[in-house]
Amino acid sequence: MNEFLILIIDLLKIALPAIIVALAMYALVKKHYERDYKVRLLELRQKNAEVVLPIRLQAYERVVLLLERITPSSMLLRVGSAGQTAAEYHRVLLSEIRNEFDHNLSQQVYMTEQAWQQVKHAREDVAALINKTYHELPENARGTELAKRILENVLSTEQDPTARALTYVKQEIGQVF
Repeated sequence: MNEFLILIIDLLKIALPAIIVALAMYALVKKHYERDYKVRLLELRQKNAEVVLPIRLQAYERVVLLLERITPSSMLLRVGSAGQTAAEYHRVLLSEIRNEFDHNLSQQVYMTEQAWQQVKHAREDVAALINKTYHELPENARGTELAKRILENVLSTEQDPTARALTYVKQEIGQVF
C-alpha cells in the first residue's frame, strides 16, 4: 500500500506542474484571443462608421428637407393655387405631401424610431390641417381661399405643424454627430 501511495505522489509531482502550466497557457491564449477579437471589432466598427455615418447624415438632411417642403407656408408658395378650385387644390396639396413622404420613406432605416415617429406625426398634422381647413370652406371656394385660410390657421395657432419634428430631428443630429 505504501508503494501505491508513493506512486500516486510521484505521479502528482509530475502531473500537477504540467496541469498548472497548461491552465496558465490556456488563460494566456484565451486573453490574447479576446484582445485580438476586441481590436478587430473596433476596427470593423471604425470602418463601418466611415461608411454609415455619411449615409446617416444624408438621411437626416433629406428628412429635414422633407419637413421643410411640407411646411404649409413653404408648400403653399411652391404649389400654386392659381385657377384651381379649393377641391382641386386640396387634392394637389395632399398629393404633394404623400409624394414627398413616399420619396423619403427609406430614410427611416437610418433614424431612430422616435425621430421617424415625429416625422410621421408632422406629416399627419399637416394633412389634418389642410383637411380641416378645406372642410370649413364653402363648396364653391377657390384654391387661393384655401391657401389663405391654411396660412391664417397656422398663424392663429402660432404653431407650425412640422416645427416639433424639425426640432427633434435637429437635436438628434446634434447627438449623433
